[in-house]
Amino acid sequence: MKKKVIVTIGRQFGSGGHEIGEKLANALAIPFYDKAIIQMTAKQSGIHEELCELSEETATNSLLYSLSTGATLWGQRGYTENDLPLTDRIFIAQADVIRQLANQGSCVIVGRCADDILRENPDCIRVFIHASMPFRMNRIEEVRGLSEDKAIREIRKKDKKRASYYQYYTDKKWGYSENYTISLDSGEIGIDNAVEILKKMYELRADLAGV
Repeated sequence: MKKKVIVTIGRQFGSGGHEIGEKLANALAIPFYDKAIIQMTAKQSGIHEELCELSEETATNSLLYSLSTGATLWGQRGYTENDLPLTDRIFIAQADVIRQLANQGSCVIVGRCADDILRENPDCIRVFIHASMPFRMNRIEEVRGLSEDKAIREIRKKDKKRASYYQYYTDKKWGYSENYTISLDSGEIGIDNAVEILKKMYELRADLAGV
């Protein structure tokens, strides 16, 4: 019997992390979760979907949460959920959704600190996708039709937001190799080769159930 495996993908903006995740999920015939998590979070929390989307990769400057046990700190310090900033409440609701998805079975989850939320999950492969600025710049220019200068500004802006969000909610450095099972340079190896490497890792991990 195959073992359940969850693949989480963190990614630099423009590195193709979403595309790699979607292609991997299709190749393995397992669910793929990215933007759909916003809808699930909104439905489960009762917070409007637009607010959930606006809070994406936005960190406040209030409390720092550790979700290592799945428990929230307000229970330990006398806070109630309603005392928390909206972005923090959305993050906690989103973390609950991510854990539920991981419990349901094998899947690919992109972004949203999923690697850290599931860091105690032995079934998880934590991936980070990165690439050189020229590679990412060319992708953004093609996909969004931006000029070179605008593409560079967009990349730096998005990367800064992702790094800030990740560090705020995990107390770790975004993109640091020690936080992940594997880090891949999509510009060097190519999108499809990255998919093949992760597919092989998935299959090896899944087959360990029979050892």
